[in-house]
Amino acid sequence: MARPSKCRRICREPAFESFAPDGISSRGNIVLTLDEYEAIRLIDLEKNTHEQCAAQMEVSRSTVTEIYEAARYKIADSLVHGKALLISGGHYRFCDGTASAFCHRSCVRTINPQTIQRKEEMQMRIAVTYQDGMIFQHFGHTEQFKLYDVENGKIVRSQVVDTQGQGHGALSGFLAQAGVDVLICGGIGGGAQTALKEAEIQLFGGVVGLADEAVQAYLAGDLAYDPDVHCSHHHHEQGHSCGDHACQEDKHGCAGNEGAGRA
Repeated sequence: MARPSKCRRICREPAFESFAPDGISSRGNIVLTLDEYEAIRLIDLEKNTHEQCAAQMEVSRSTVTEIYEAARYKIADSLVHGKALLISGGHYRFCDGTASAFCHRSCVRTINPQTIQRKEEMQMRIAVTYQDGMIFQHFGHTEQFKLYDVENGKIVRSQVVDTQGQGHGALSGFLAQAGVDVLICGGIGGGAQTALKEAEIQLFGGVVGLADEAVQAYLAGDLAYDPDVHCSHHHHEQGHSCGDHACQEDKHGCAGNEGAGRA
């Protein structure tokens, strides 16, 4: 059994959460995690060595190198291919100011353990399959998600992100990279449900209606959803199952249980 990765300590949240090409439509999204952002900040901006960066982030030097190289590749991919760069998610915790030999002064001065604990308990990111304000009913074919950042039970910001043609299981990885905690959607297949479970993303399927209203209902504790939602494939190629990625796009539709979403 693999040893669970250690939370990377970061000094503070980035001041800016997204960057996009000017004057042209984005050709995709790249998600830079907060721990990757921190490694770039410490090494490239603050001119720390990998060893110094590892000490501040409380991980091994080899781990810092892996994080840093992954971050550099993502930034290069964004710049060269004109993809939007989103900074979100990751496996991290905020510094509590105890490592004053390494931390930035503003971090030591403003952060305290009680604040960190409340923040971790009260923050979450909700994703909704999205199209024209509505909950898109085919998870494996959704072209957009709307992401909602929640603090203390209230939506503080939202954004619509493109999936750039990714489908089925790849979308679960896309959501995990974006730091999503909860997914609200219509129909979804068994394979995608398994992938979401492995990514520790809580699923609320079989939901219909306006995306914004569904998120508000979830926060109020009265979201109507189907715990047994499934993806109905009516015309499979022989040997294909609901969870397969090879199902032909024009041969099936996703939906909740029979009758879900009907008046």
